[in-house]
Amino acid sequence: MEKKFIHSSQLFVAVRPTMLHTVLGSCVAVCIWDETTGIAGMNHYLMPLWNNQGLQSPKYGNIAIMRLIEGMEAVGCERRNLVAKVFGGASPNQMNFQNENLLIGKRNIQVAMDSLKQYNIRIVASDLGGVKGRKIVFNSTTGKVQMMYTKKTD
Repeated sequence: MEKKFIHSSQLFVAVRPTMLHTVLGSCVAVCIWDETTGIAGMNHYLMPLWNNQGLQSPKYGNIAIMRLIEGMEAVGCERRNLVAKVFGGASPNQMNFQNENLLIGKRNIQVAMDSLKQYNIRIVASDLGGVKGRKIVFNSTTGKVQMMYTKKTD
């Protein structure tokens, strides 16, 4: 089985059996699986929303999720067969912020929830927020995700 590491600001659609890996802190990864075709995709985004300036980069959640769904549809997936698993959005330095609106992890989570709802994609699993990072491995064949917390480095 192929292995693919998804870096921040990247996304990948696996049409062949692939283990998709990533490591997250305040970033969020959306893993989407087509229950009918077995095709899977993952993104890893850094910031919640593109501000309409510069290029529409997948480093922004609203762009990364849209492009992941479009990429899956381009290889034959139908939106009604897609399910999502969402991970990340930690706030490792949460104690240093008085204003919750500044917590990038929480804002990244909200974009994932809002975008998937907008595209009518059901979230079947998630592990979000907190103060620890996560390592995830997404098996494109089964749609299963293995997740481990990283050690806190304070």
